[in-house]
Amino acid sequence: MRNKNSIIRLSRYKNALRRLKTMGFGRIFSDNLADAIGVNSCQVRKDFSIFGISGNKRGGYQIDELIEHLNNILGKNIIQHAIIVGAGNIGAALAKYEGFEKDGIRIDAVFEADPLKVNPRADIPVLAADDMIEFIQKNDIRIGIIAVPESAAQQVLDLMVLSGVKGILNFAPIRLRAPRECVVNNVNLVLELENVIYFSNLLEKALEKDAQEA
Repeated sequence: MRNKNSIIRLSRYKNALRRLKTMGFGRIFSDNLADAIGVNSCQVRKDFSIFGISGNKRGGYQIDELIEHLNNILGKNIIQHAIIVGAGNIGAALAKYEGFEKDGIRIDAVFEADPLKVNPRADIPVLAADDMIEFIQKNDIRIGIIAVPESAAQQVLDLMVLSGVKGILNFAPIRLRAPRECVVNNVNLVLELENVIYFSNLLEKALEKDAQEA
């Protein structure tokens, strides 16, 4: 399997290329792209070589062609259909996020166990949780997003996998078990925030120490 960090950087390269294009750039060099995402140019060339992307030493990379290459690698050359399970605060916010559509990801439906939140007439329909398996199979859904309490998350994942989902983004604060044929990325918002708080406090103390020693 390709290095996960390389895949993450490809997505960051693509976003940087879009910004550079809006600034009027038609071609860029690895140095430009490295500066844009905070790595060195050797890393850029190494990542690209893994996926068979090559540039020209004198001419660099043509931005439109490079974006097309990256879209093909990341599966963004076709619309990716996904569902969300959980219509609470996180699920509702994700359903409203316009960036998905811009990046070729379409949220087809949200599924919810609370009947009071079910709304089939919403722009993105909120359907009963019991209808999830049939919907996934009927619409050939391959991507799922879990935004339910941790007590229900493993059961939701198991049902998704049973229905044919191959990739899952999990926002429940628990690491889930999945078979090898399914990829799961766990996003623990509290843990991420704790990391930010810790390192920001650490930085503040370091700056105070530097100021005292100056």
